[in-house]
Amino acid sequence: MKKGRGRTSRRRRRKLRRSSESRGVNESCKPEFIELQRWLKDRKFEGANLVPASFPGTGRGLMSTAPLQEGQVILSLPESCLLTTDTVMRSYLGAYVAKWQPPPSPLLALCTFLVAEKHAGDRSPWKPYLEVLPKAYSCPVCLEPEVVELLPGPLKAQAQEQRARVQELFTASRAFFSSLQPLFSEAVEGVFSYSAFLWAWGTVNTRAVYLARGRRPCFSAEPDTCALAPYLDLLNHSPAVQCSSQVDAAFNEGTRCYEIRTGSRWGPREEVLICYGPHDNQRLLLEYGFVPPRNPHACVHVAQDVLVQYLPAADKQTGRKSSILEDHGFTENLTFGWDGPSWRLLTALKLLCLRAEEFPRWKKVLLGETVSDANEKTSLDVAQKICRHLIEETDAVLQKVSRMKAKETALVTQLTLVETLRTEELKVLQASADILHRLLAASA
Repeated sequence: MKKGRGRTSRRRRRKLRRSSESRGVNESCKPEFIELQRWLKDRKFEGANLVPASFPGTGRGLMSTAPLQEGQVILSLPESCLLTTDTVMRSYLGAYVAKWQPPPSPLLALCTFLVAEKHAGDRSPWKPYLEVLPKAYSCPVCLEPEVVELLPGPLKAQAQEQRARVQELFTASRAFFSSLQPLFSEAVEGVFSYSAFLWAWGTVNTRAVYLARGRRPCFSAEPDTCALAPYLDLLNHSPAVQCSSQVDAAFNEGTRCYEIRTGSRWGPREEVLICYGPHDNQRLLLEYGFVPPRNPHACVHVAQDVLVQYLPAADKQTGRKSSILEDHGFTENLTFGWDGPSWRLLTALKLLCLRAEEFPRWKKVLLGETVSDANEKTSLDVAQKICRHLIEETDAVLQKVSRMKAKETALVTQLTLVETLRTEELKVLQASADILHRLLAASA
């Protein structure tokens, strides 16, 4: 047998291939990271067994340089490295924030500080951190309108609401920005442009860690819970990491450091991942601007108009039934998942499919009781029709995205994000369709 042709050799090659796919390229020698590490050291950060690296699939993240044990503190970031509203109040902006009425929100204070420091360039003491931040973000508020139109209905509505909130905050803050004119030699309208503000908002929204601060009269009543944590915010999300058991992130009052403690083991040269929460793909895209593959929490949301689309047209009680569902909180979080239609979706459909003589027993449906075998079968049949409708809709959007990618080269990155979301949702819908087919076959 020729060398390298046997079973052992094939296994070795497969193992090496998997290893190369999961391990990254060390980027700690890049100038921006050398400057960041020097800046952190000046602020009493003693380093860690993690270095910046580029990984296939997740992009830039943190790689272990040595084996990490369960329960080990893998990052301990001193309070002096954190960017919080305390940072803002100690800065040249503090006096302006303190006297402004009505008091600005903590979020506005952080965004204002980021814009001002970014504008300061080399003069900013925060430049080493600002230099490694993304130049742009990919959450829906940052996407072009024609790309947002390709999102699933429920997510598109949330994206439009998100955009409206950000635009409203920017518009309402213009007078505050104008009050800062003495700090700048150029017109503040040029410094605090919408694009600059959107970048700052994206930075806080996608990268901040939770750190509660007490209420202060210089800020509005909105919760003051955001802190930017340089270096620590390079840790990427993985839905495979159990949020409750495999990572512990919190501010240690004793050491005055923000600490990350792992609940699992990591080998050398592996990407160390954390869990941002048990979120579905639409939530991750909305809040963080990315879609992970093979997310166990992935699901497809069913909009209200689609929910009632396949009900019998002759049912005169549909309006009443819909009102009952709304009154009892059954009009949201109706989903298809890897394990089929959710209990909430099936419960809503069972109530909507009640025949006239069964309708008086609608409370039993909400309690999870079976009203009749016919009702069970009808609700599964409607669920199957909805699932097929969503599969066809998703297929059509994917085809449209493919055509647009060939023509709109400037939008390829944004369109690819939508394509990834829709492709993952198609997999979920196909899994649900298979389950529904088996359930209906069993009930025949």
